[in-house]
Amino acid sequence: MPEAEGDILFERQGAAGIVTLNRPKALNAVTHGMVRALRTQLDAWAEDAAVTRVIVTADGDRAFSAGGDIRALYELGKAGKYDDALQFWRDEYPLNAAIKRFRKPYVALIDGIVMGGGVGVSAHGSHRVAGDRFQFAMPEVGIGFFPDVGATWFLPRLPGALGMYCALTGDRLNADDGCASGVATHRISSARFADLLDALCGTVSVDAVLNAFAAPVAAGPVCLRRGAIDRLFAGDRVEDILAALDREAEGGGPDAAWAAKTAAIVRTKSPLSLKIALEQVRRGKGWDFETCMRAEFRIVSRIIHGHDFYEGVRAVIVDKDNKPRWDPARIAMVGDADVEHHFAPRVGDELVLP
Repeated sequence: MPEAEGDILFERQGAAGIVTLNRPKALNAVTHGMVRALRTQLDAWAEDAAVTRVIVTADGDRAFSAGGDIRALYELGKAGKYDDALQFWRDEYPLNAAIKRFRKPYVALIDGIVMGGGVGVSAHGSHRVAGDRFQFAMPEVGIGFFPDVGATWFLPRLPGALGMYCALTGDRLNADDGCASGVATHRISSARFADLLDALCGTVSVDAVLNAFAAPVAAGPVCLRRGAIDRLFAGDRVEDILAALDREAEGGGPDAAWAAKTAAIVRTKSPLSLKIALEQVRRGKGWDFETCMRAEFRIVSRIIHGHDFYEGVRAVIVDKDNKPRWDPARIAMVGDADVEHHFAPRVGDELVLP
């Protein structure tokens, strides 16, 4: 598609359809044009018997994809073009669903940062390969947004309370944490990625190739904290989780310093976003994938008319003063009705999924 020309590349190599995210200077942030182009190409490859697997790669050595093109969406919203902004998610969320339902192996080779929209084009595929530079995070609550692109489905399905921890802190998982948590399916050295790509283009099964290249997985720093995370992030309210962290910090035990730091980090996030994210993880545990995606569309349709998303993007991405002024300013000021409003059905305007 002309609007995505050069930003995302497609080619056939052997039995594989290869996708390359090609905006390295923008950390391969996913634009609306890239979303539409990828969906069109996947639909074509799904029907092409000569393509037996899809491989998603990225140019540059810093990021697989640092997320969606948030700056463009911010500018649309600030200009009052809410319908134009919302169309991005109308296209992105069905793409996430199409990837999850893709009938052929879908292999994401992730060697760098993968966040937000980048997670959406990788995490729902059948195989997620973590290279040495793999760094996964869902940091949206720090910009007044919420973990989307299917996070309502996959975060509750991480082990223990790890999904809640990721949603509320935005902390990063490295390659070992990624594999131990199930975010990634294989750990493979970055130095072997070129050979791996060549091998995946052949006719040997994807599982056999990946197993032949896979390296052992060690214990990552976040998963080493699993005991404390499971214990302290088990609360049903953000206030309960913060109180548990505060008690741990005051107790002087081995996790005291970490608990104090973690509580301080959570308190910098948008109070409204924190409460929405907690409800996503709680409710998503009992929902099917389609229900999760429809809920996310309901949430985003309200978020773009609110305050915190624009203030968060201003503080972190536009002005870069990192001093957002959230509204409401404190967690205790966010009522249950404020949260419930974001999950309420949109009469006559629900997300249409493939």
